[in-house]
Amino acid sequence: MRRRAPFHRPALARTAPLLSALAATALLLTACGTERAGAGNTGADADAAEPPSATQVDDPGKDGVRITRLSLPSASPSLSPTPTRSYSVSADSLGLATDSGVVADYEVTNNGTETLTYSVVFTFMSDDGGAVTSQTSTVRDVGPGKTVRGTVRAGELPPGAPRVTRAKVLEVTKVPASEAPAEPGTCPASGIRVSADAGDAAMGLRVVGLRLDNCGTRDYTVEGYPLLKLLDNERKPVDGIKILDGSSEITTGASPDNQPRPITLKPGESATAGLVWRNTTTSGTPVNVPYVQVRAKAGADPVTVTPNLDLGTTGKLGVRPWEKAER
Repeated sequence: MRRRAPFHRPALARTAPLLSALAATALLLTACGTERAGAGNTGADADAAEPPSATQVDDPGKDGVRITRLSLPSASPSLSPTPTRSYSVSADSLGLATDSGVVADYEVTNNGTETLTYSVVFTFMSDDGGAVTSQTSTVRDVGPGKTVRGTVRAGELPPGAPRVTRAKVLEVTKVPASEAPAEPGTCPASGIRVSADAGDAAMGLRVVGLRLDNCGTRDYTVEGYPLLKLLDNERKPVDGIKILDGSSEITTGASPDNQPRPITLKPGESATAGLVWRNTTTSGTPVNVPYVQVRAKAGADPVTVTPNLDLGTTGKLGVRPWEKAER
């Protein structure tokens, strides 16, 4: 008769300590995995925690504004990188623009002593550093020493545009919050809303339109020309520029100025005026005026707009009178 091999219980006894050791190791690894890098951790663990489409941006920024993160979509045929920025678009390839899906997170820090409203131009770029598109964001009522965070989308890009992979703060303007143009769709306590358009330029001639809306409940009368104060980057008065009534000394090619006269705006009605200048540069130092403080008339609340007047060395700025706008 074949004898059975003896059954050794010590082998089972040795298995229990091994299972206990494995369980303890698993528990230790699980506990380590729940630890998150702090907000200030910029090591490899912190980078690994970011989603693949989010890129930390080392952006020095400008005037207290910087981009903190750029979120990119996964590559798609419509957003695929191109070897160079030189590309052609045929009639067959034209189509509706599509949202790029690119989003930049930013923060605005007011290091000054008064509450400010910021207007920020963000530029979205391709791999080679070429500008693909720009967007402007308004950040209102940032108090002294405060930081406000927000996001801005690159928006729609035409078919064939280079893929956006980078972004930067291109331009920052900031005005006292009490003098900032009112937000569209809102009405200041004065019942009068003053704003400036993006302007027009042709053959060295520049024109920026001013608009006065009576958004209040009572009639409002203006006569003559808007009252202006030209301000530099520090919002200090700019000297040496002659502000002219009318534009005839600047150009005779544009439409002639109407004679100033009283204009009464009923609620819902508007008036327009204009700033006209040339950017001619001869001898001397060119003058740039980033800010213009506008009063609709004497005694009106000031509103500071940012037309960025590149006056060259002309030393002159023409102002057209208020005229009632057509509905």
